[in-house]
Amino acid sequence: MKILMAYFSATGNTAKIGRVMTNRLKTLGAVVHEKDITTMSDRNESIDLNPYDAVVFGQPVHSLRAPRIVREWMGALQGSGKKCAMFFTYGGFKVHPCHETTRSILTRQGFVVVSSAEFLGAHTFNLGGWKAMNGRPDASDFKVAEDYAGKMYDRFTGKDTNILGDLEKTGYSDAELDAFELLRFKLLTQVPTRHGEDCSMCMLCEETCPTGAIHAENGETEKEKCIACLKCIHDCPDGVLKINDVSGSWAKKLEMDQTTEEELTKKKSKMYL
Repeated sequence: MKILMAYFSATGNTAKIGRVMTNRLKTLGAVVHEKDITTMSDRNESIDLNPYDAVVFGQPVHSLRAPRIVREWMGALQGSGKKCAMFFTYGGFKVHPCHETTRSILTRQGFVVVSSAEFLGAHTFNLGGWKAMNGRPDASDFKVAEDYAGKMYDRFTGKDTNILGDLEKTGYSDAELDAFELLRFKLLTQVPTRHGEDCSMCMLCEETCPTGAIHAENGETEKEKCIACLKCIHDCPDGVLKINDVSGSWAKKLEMDQTTEEELTKKKSKMYL
């Protein structure tokens, strides 16, 4: 069986989980091709799904859904009845309705979604001062990823003929979900910038920005294009790119979600079958 493992991973969490799954699928006898769709150039490459028997889609949760650019990329694919599985990474807060909204897109494009899963990972805003899920994913999350790979493989091969069951929905309209995406910028009042600091001009930030928002020459980011994935800050070898300090909003975020740091750390990755 030949499987495509396609994932968007700005700060590495989704890629880590995807690679654990890839390794497990290979031990089960699958031939797996990984495709990182994080950069614009990667997503703009034409993709032929015909050689693959199944596809795995991995992405982070951005404001209760897969990132908009990932949703748009998926919406241009043709599933043609092909089986697929999904997985998400998130920083410990709310995830739904990301599973259901992504399944809706893939089903509309002709895929048969057999399973889904969610995995804990360090929150993107930790790069600005939050303390959500530092050190995750860890061994416990990787164990769930291995188990999940085995279960999806059984469904891909037909050993298990079931497909994904009911998922949690919400009463949010599409307009409300669209508005939630903009809330990221109520905290991120300063998009990534060098603030005039010198750097080695490696150009990595500009070359790998998922939306082409940042310009290496002046170290400034176009806010209209930025999706607050913070890949540029995570990858910067010189450590000169920064956002505003968001540490002051950490306690408020915990209060809004009626949780604590201790309760967050107790959360576990989980599968939906």
